[in-house]
Amino acid sequence: MRPFAAVRARPELAGRICCPPYDVLSIQEARVLADANPDSFVRVTRAEVDFAGELDPYCAQVYERARSNFLLMIGNGLLIQDSRPCYYVYRLTMGERSQTGLAGLVGCGDYRDGVVRAHELTRTEKEDDRARHIEVVGAQTGPAFLVYRATPELDGVLAEVASSAAETSFIDESGVRHEAWVIEDETVVGRVREITGRLQRLYIADGHHRTAAALRVSERMKSAGGSDGFLAVLFPHNQLEIMPYNRVLRDLNGQTPARVVARLAEVMELIDRPQETQPGLHEVDLYLSGGWHRFRFRTLPDGGTDPLKNLDVVLLQEQVLEPVFGIGDPRRDDRIGFVGGVRGVDELVRLVNSGEYVCAFAMHPTRIDDMMAIADSGRLLPPKSTWFEPKLRDGLFTHMFNLPDAAPR
Repeated sequence: MRPFAAVRARPELAGRICCPPYDVLSIQEARVLADANPDSFVRVTRAEVDFAGELDPYCAQVYERARSNFLLMIGNGLLIQDSRPCYYVYRLTMGERSQTGLAGLVGCGDYRDGVVRAHELTRTEKEDDRARHIEVVGAQTGPAFLVYRATPELDGVLAEVASSAAETSFIDESGVRHEAWVIEDETVVGRVREITGRLQRLYIADGHHRTAAALRVSERMKSAGGSDGFLAVLFPHNQLEIMPYNRVLRDLNGQTPARVVARLAEVMELIDRPQETQPGLHEVDLYLSGGWHRFRFRTLPDGGTDPLKNLDVVLLQEQVLEPVFGIGDPRRDDRIGFVGGVRGVDELVRLVNSGEYVCAFAMHPTRIDDMMAIADSGRLLPPKSTWFEPKLRDGLFTHMFNLPDAAPR
């Protein structure tokens, strides 16, 4: 992992500038954010917000506007650039839990060679969008969220840096505190580079499309002085939390609620559900007709030893969604929806009670050790298997290239 001279949100304005990742915002949410705050970095990541009415978000005008907005934010001092390559420490605190990571550039060759492991497929149109955005703007405007197996040596350096007052600190609209420190001391920079060089493997938690797009751009731009690296923040696995990624269904596949419960009881064990508790490993909660039912999977493939075959989302798909509800491909079947993150079971109840969906499955979250083991084996997780919280902000660190120098820090 290499240091770089980041373009950063001016520390005292970072709370106004930094925004959620581009891919967690609907166009309506992005417009509300931009209308309420003209300084928001969403004008760079989702520049279609600057155009009234319906506009193809993938048209040339949008990418050119993203570039002009980025240069404008540099020109008016909202964004500043460090004068020399640095590493950056980024801490996010949600409730009682904190995660402290290292921001820098990861070599695209490590991604090609399998040192950086993906756990899900990407969609070509989304890759195309981010690749075009990087090329036209001349910058990677948001980091990939990577995971490493915790190592005391690197964790200790990050903790030591973060023991001082943060240069940037703000609380976002969800109550998450974001703090950042700059590592510019040459001795510490050298130490961090040496330690990260010994990491055997990195795992993509969030940012598969950003990473794949950066790789494509890197290949195209080598001869033009482009960067052979992608912007990422590395976090130790033992500080992270994967939240449940729940399922909601629009119909019962022609069955009555009683028949659905009976069919599920044939393949799973119906068990007691203490109030206000999450389902445990290999358990799933069904919300149907105003009530909850908890089931435990009876049959585990390969005696429960294969981490992919025994993911709860895989068990649900193969033992319930396809045979009972006729959902063979959840990526393409519009009868299924996915609800991840902090909204929890209250959102499932709301969606079903509103009539938009007829039932919901509350899942046990995928374990991070299983995610890494599956990636180590060269396999991919099913879609919508992991939801990491809190999300990294765009605008806090940007990797710029092939553009005029910004105002030095």
